[in-house]
Amino acid sequence: MYRLSVLYSQPTDPQAFDEYYTGTHMPLAAKLPGIRSAAVSKGDTLDGSTPDIYQVAELYFDSKQDLMAALGSEEGRALTADLPNFVTGDVSMVFTEVTEFPL
Repeated sequence: MYRLSVLYSQPTDPQAFDEYYTGTHMPLAAKLPGIRSAAVSKGDTLDGSTPDIYQVAELYFDSKQDLMAALGSEEGRALTADLPNFVTGDVSMVFTEVTEFPL
């Protein structure tokens, strides 16, 4: 399995970010060819301070090739082009091969 993790820094308006992300951006991501699943999590800290990372989105594909094809597709280009519509801080992408270990 292959994962794209997208890390979003703190937005200037968290409520507007969340509404746009949920209502517009994730439906675009759902249209990516070959996407298997997605997960979104909010940043947190142990001491209650504001974390540098506001949100992490993880998009899962069967392979790196599937991810690359999805990003190069019309849907992938639309997803990338949508970022300036709601991102007010930094955004980083991390590409990883996922290995699961039974515990």
